[in-house]
Amino acid sequence: MKRFWIVGLAILLSLTFTAGFPNSPGKAEAAVVPIEGMQYNVNISIEDNLKALAGKKVYVTLDSGKTFTGIVKEVGNHLLWLEKLDGKDFFDALIRISSITAIDVKFRDMK
Repeated sequence: MKRFWIVGLAILLSLTFTAGFPNSPGKAEAAVVPIEGMQYNVNISIEDNLKALAGKKVYVTLDSGKTFTGIVKEVGNHLLWLEKLDGKDFFDALIRISSITAIDVKFRDMK
């Protein structure tokens, strides 16, 4: 009997709180918007795409499966310089471009 009372109370409370907090008409709905200047070009190499993303935060996945996250500082003929690595304060990385299998970049944001 006690179990049914607890379940009934839980249902009553969930209905009360759901009905008590409707979406207020004064709140603006969030919209997903593209970030200006952020795009890939599938007709050029990863190296050239990375050059276009200089100064932007990227996620770089290597052949080994390891992922590095940082800001593209510089892209050379064979190496990528990532600075301000996530999870490693005060560290940068030098990555062989031929070892990169994927790059991920944030192209959309909430407004």
